[in-house]
Order: sequence, then C-alpha cells, then structure tokens
Amino acid sequence: MIYWARFVTKDTEDQLNPSPDSRGDLWDSSHTPDSEIAETSRRERQKALDSIESSLRPGQDAMGKWKGGRLAVSAVPGAGKSTGMAAAAALAIARHQLNPQRQLIVVTFTRAAASNIRAKIRQHLNNLSISPVGFVVNTLHGLALYIATNHPALSGLDLENATLVVPTSSHRLIRACVEQWITHNPRLYETLIEGCQFDSEETERWRRRSVLRTEVLPELALKVIHEAKSSGLTPDQLRRLGEKIPDDYQIMNIAAGLYDNYQELLQKQQLIDYDEMILGALRVLENPQIRQSWQQRVFAVFEDEAQDSTPLQNQLIEILAQDSGNNSDLANLNLVRVGDSNQAINSTFTPADPVYFRQFCENCEALGRLATMDRAGRSNQIIIKAANFVLKWVNDKFSEFPELPFRAQDIRPVDPDDPQENANPEPHGQGLEIYQPESIYDTVNLIFKRIVSIFQQHPEGSFAILVRENRQGEFIAKALRQPQEYEVEVNLSDYPITIFDAYESARQSHIPREMLQLLQFIHRPHSPNYLKAALKVLSDRHRIPNQDFNILAAQPEQFLYPGPLSPPQSENVSRCRQLCCSLIKARFELPVYELISFLALALQYEKSELASADKLATRISQQTAGNQTLSAMLTTLDEIVSSEKFDTIETDEENSDDSIFTRPGQVTIITMHKAKGLDWDYVFLPFLHEKNIPGNLRVNPQKRFLGDFTLPEVARAQIRAYLHNYQQLPDITTAWEQAKYLKNAEEYRLLYVAMTRAKRLLWMSAAQLAPYSWRKPENQQKQAPCPVVTALKTEFPHNFISRSYNEDN
Repeated sequence: MIYWARFVTKDTEDQLNPSPDSRGDLWDSSHTPDSEIAETSRRERQKALDSIESSLRPGQDAMGKWKGGRLAVSAVPGAGKSTGMAAAAALAIARHQLNPQRQLIVVTFTRAAASNIRAKIRQHLNNLSISPVGFVVNTLHGLALYIATNHPALSGLDLENATLVVPTSSHRLIRACVEQWITHNPRLYETLIEGCQFDSEETERWRRRSVLRTEVLPELALKVIHEAKSSGLTPDQLRRLGEKIPDDYQIMNIAAGLYDNYQELLQKQQLIDYDEMILGALRVLENPQIRQSWQQRVFAVFEDEAQDSTPLQNQLIEILAQDSGNNSDLANLNLVRVGDSNQAINSTFTPADPVYFRQFCENCEALGRLATMDRAGRSNQIIIKAANFVLKWVNDKFSEFPELPFRAQDIRPVDPDDPQENANPEPHGQGLEIYQPESIYDTVNLIFKRIVSIFQQHPEGSFAILVRENRQGEFIAKALRQPQEYEVEVNLSDYPITIFDAYESARQSHIPREMLQLLQFIHRPHSPNYLKAALKVLSDRHRIPNQDFNILAAQPEQFLYPGPLSPPQSENVSRCRQLCCSLIKARFELPVYELISFLALALQYEKSELASADKLATRISQQTAGNQTLSAMLTTLDEIVSSEKFDTIETDEENSDDSIFTRPGQVTIITMHKAKGLDWDYVFLPFLHEKNIPGNLRVNPQKRFLGDFTLPEVARAQIRAYLHNYQQLPDITTAWEQAKYLKNAEEYRLLYVAMTRAKRLLWMSAAQLAPYSWRKPENQQKQAPCPVVTALKTEFPHNFISRSYNEDN
C-alpha cells in the first residue's frame, strides 16, 4: 500500500478540502466594534504590503505587480527566484482576498523547495496579519496525486492497494518486460544478436545474449518508457514513429514492445510509478464538470524551477491555470512560471528539457509578458565575471547548433542599495583561484591547506567540495579519514571543523553500521577494536570530543574502570568514559529489543534517522523472533550491514532542511547535481578534467557488436526530435550525434551551476595526473583539463596559481 501523505502534506489536504466553517473573506472586519481600530489595522497592513513590494529587485517586482494572465520570469543563479515567488504569492493572496475556496497553487520541483517556499509565504502573511489559508504549496507529483486520489474511478489509481515503484535497469519489473519481449520477438532478438557482424561462434552468441538481456534491453526499456510516458506518448505512437525512421534493428518498435509489457505488468501487479500520478490527474481533468470544479478553486498557478518540467507536467498546470469559463483558450491562463534554463541539469537522466521553458519565455516575450531577473547578490564580482565568461565561451563553441547550451543572459551584481545583507560580498583572496596540481593527491593537499588557512581567519565560514561523481567524493572522504595513507600533510580532524559527506548521509547506511559498532562494543567492551570503533562513532556524532582514540583503546579496562592509583583523567577523557559506561549499563538494564532505540537517542539522531532506527529494530526483532539475544541481534545486523539492504525513512522536515549542507564551520562534500539550490562562502571544484566535463557518450566494448552507438540514447534523441517538431527525424547516426551534443551541453551547464554556488571564493583545479576510472584512483595517468579551465586560465591569467598556495598570501 502506498502512503501518499509523503507527497501531499497536511496543509494541502486541509486547504484543498476546507471545513464548512472556513471564512470566505479574510478582509471582513465587520466583527470589529471599533471602526477606528479597523482603519488602523488596514493602514498597518498596507504598510506591510508596501514593505514587501519595496524589498523586491528588478525582475522580482514583475512578479510582485502581477495581477493576472501569463508571466514568464527568466532568472540567473542567486537572483532569488523562490524569495521573489514567495513575496509575490503573499501579495497576490492579500490583494485578491484568497481563501480556502479560491486558492493560489504554488508548485516546485522538490519537497525541500516546497517546504522552503511555504515557510516564506507564511512569514509574509503573518507580517500582514492574514491567516495562511489562501494558498497551497506542493510538488507537481504531490498535487497530481492529490487530484487523482480524490477521483479514483476517473484516475484509474487504486491507491488502497497500489504500490509505488521507482524502477531501475535491474528492477524485477524491467527484467520481466525484457524477458517477455524476448519470448514474443525471437526474430528481432536474433537481429540484435547478430549485430553489425557475426561469425556464428557459439561462445560469442551466448556472450551477446547476456549483454542484451542484462544491459542493453533493460537500459533501453528504462530510458524510453520514462521519456515517452512523461511526454504523453503511447506504445502505438512509438511504433508509428519507428515507421518514419527505418533502421535494421527497429529500435522504436523494440521500445514500443517493452513499453507495452511494462504497462501490462503495472496493471496486473497493481503498481504505479511517478508518471502514472500525472497521467491519473490528467484523466480526472478530462471530465468537464470536475475540471471546471478544480479550476474554480484555483485562482492561479505559480511554478518555480520551471526549467525542470516535463510535457505532461506542463499540461497539468496549464489546465489548472485556465479560466473555468473559457477552457478552449489556452492563452487565457493565470500562470506565472519562474526558472533558469541555464541551470537545467537533469535532462540527460530525466525527461525534463529546458526547451519547453524557453518556448514559454519566447511566447510571453511576444506578448510583452517576459521579465528577467538578472541581478544576483550571491557571488562576488570576479566569480560573476567568470560565470558570464563560461556562458559566452560555451555558446561560441556550439554556435553552429540550432539550440545553444545557454540562454544569452548575463549575471549582473545588485544595486548598491539592495536590501540583501552582504550582497556581492568582498572576495577572499583573489576570489577566483585556478590550479593545476601534479596529481589528485596534491589536489587534496592543496584543498585541505586552503580550508585550514581560511578557517583560521573565518571559522564561521561555510565550505563545500563539489565533485562530478560520487567516487571522487569517496576519495576525498577517505583522505580525510586516512591522511597518512593518502599523503595528506594537513589533517582536518586536528581542527574543530565539521565534515559532512552528503553522499554517505543520503544513503544513511551509517545507521545499521553505527548500531552494529555500538552493540559490538557493549557486548564485548574490553575489546580494543570494538572500543575504538564505538569511540569513533560517538565522535562523528559530536557526542564526545575528537582526540587520539588509540591511546584510550590500548587499555580498555583502565580507561573504562580506572582504579584509585590510576593517573587522573582529563576532562575530555572523562566525558568519553562516562558516556561509554552509560551504554554498557543500558546493556544490563534494558531488554535487547529496546537497545537500538536507546542507542539512536544516545547518538541524538534526527527525526528521519530515529524513524529509520525504529524500522531497523522492528526488522531485527522479526528476524530474531524466538531467539532475541544480543548475539542473534548482532548476527542479523551484520548481515544487513554487509548486504547494505536497508531502506531508510525520510520525513518532509528532513528533506526540507537544506541547512544541514551549509552549516557554518562545516566542510560539505557533495556532488555538483545535489549542490543546485545551495550556496557556500568557499567552494572547491577539484578534478575538472575533460574526461568528466564535458566528457562524452561512450560505448562499452562489450556492446560494440551493435555499432558505435547505444540504443537508449539514439531512441531518446529521436523521441525528443519528434516532440520538438523537427522537420526531419534523425536516423541512428544523426541521433547519436545529437545525443552527444545534449550530453556536452548539460555538462557545461552543470559546471556553470557549480561555479555559481560560491560567494567569496571559487577554487578550481585540474590535476595533471588523474585516474582513468575512479574505481581505482591509484592508477593515475596524464589527463587533459576541462576546456573551460584552459579558457579561464587564458582569460584570467592573474588568477592562475602555478605553485602550491602560500598561506602568507
């Protein structure tokens, strides 16, 4: 059963289903006996309204002045998109006296962003002394699911018995689709096996079968189904598309067959995916009476991060934003869309495509309804110049293509009287620093030295190391934990600097591991290894001071139970001993099944972590039923940790708290993709090599029997060409070239996003020696730098530092 409250918050449910007692007119002051008091209240409210309007920058003020119709707002990084939207939403709610029967709908891309905007709107309405009941904020999927659940007969979604699935290429659902297709299409399958050339050698035949079953066809199914379904295309439409693009493999025909199997299995097994939520809502809104009912309840739709929408999502919000009395006129929309197509970084692995927001901007511009938010107060002047240079340089590089990677839109600093505190801050050092270290080990050394140098001057600063892939982050994290093995001269653990590994935190696999290490300690407290592991867990969780735990673990008995003749313990050591002894005491005072919950509280887990710990305890209790001993618990927990098969629980509160990534005095190791929407005082971009950015689509050697291309990327490029109304649909060779261009363009946008996260210092480097594969970072070889790094060195020669950083500078 799917618990859909994860997507639809309590606010959504209460506001879209108002109680009969809800007041319709929030401005009604007839209950006030004193008209003079009412007049004073109105003046104060108007003053608050004027204050909100005056706080808006150019571009933001277009949203604030909006009174209806379509409006596109194209923004730059750091321009305050969500801040401006929240202020504009509060102004619209106040001006139009919105209430539970007539509401403003605000949609955005993630639950974290939705929670952030919701809080800002509520704060504005609180300052206006208006009850926060005239709006609802949600993700597009959350809103769609809410509509679908209100009309299950029309949506076709039986949520009482349905299960949400998020398929991967190895998911049982995708595997089943592939096996069914192979069974029913032996001739097409044989064509794939033969590939470009084949000598009928039996061993090679079996190898190709394995590659097709486990890699090629699952990847094709996953990518094409998501791309087609989120665009509203059916399997039959894919077949007709394939007839227009003949090829020997019949790629689109294969994709259509896999899509058919997928949909059939979804229905049989009572499963739904995220695309099905949108489709279910659209099926509901096909009913004229119900559509009109929803449109009457929706005053307007404000969409944030509009560059990340898919065609079906666009269709859903346009229906809701239409005038209920004139559904035939799509131009009659109360719709404000805010986004930045230059920050579109999800289109290579999701169906999102910035072209749709660009088209909306062009249509609005023709009507004089386009606003530009090009002033940003986040970064210093040199970082802004570098980002603008990269945008122009990349567009010049791809000038022969019909669609440029970036929209030609420079970032501009804010005006001197801008209300943002510390807008366009002074740079630290040169503000932009470009390095070319000898190796990746030298890179880590330079980063750690620079962080310590800055931290000693500004301990309250926030730091981020942004990496292109998770394995690069793992390399840096290991260098932090094992400085001697990684030839690190500066150990950050010697300083009161917090390290936050976002990738590890996201997986939350640390919960079973931490529980195992603490339970092993309280089971055998005199083991030096178990004691040291437990102390490390307590230190990582900031429950005890960080120190040399080797000394404490060398003599566990003397540390835990010092005698009268033992030397006195320092305050830090005493704190460690007291906490360790309290854990050992719990071993004898609590039932075994309560130990995990106790340890989770002792580590001061966050809400989502506590929920995950309770889930873990329940699972272990079920698996050890009839033998609930600590030894049995440790055996089961060790199996879970070894297999890493434990799904944690997330809460909306946890997802909405971006501050965990940007805390003062913290170094956050995070991927460039996950860094979008965040910012730090000091940002480090290591390992900027051409192999990663822009990289290139590559064909694994085991798949080359099909040709010098991959089926999934060719199919997706062909589908997008069809959706974008290309005059001529591309053949395999042309589609592969288009796919490579889309990959390169997005990688450059990703680098642009990463650069614009920095406020005071942007540190960039490309080591001369780097691994070909980050699975084996020790195998280094010469690697070419990212072309952007080379161009920046030429454009900003004074910011290129050809030697190790001198801390005296």
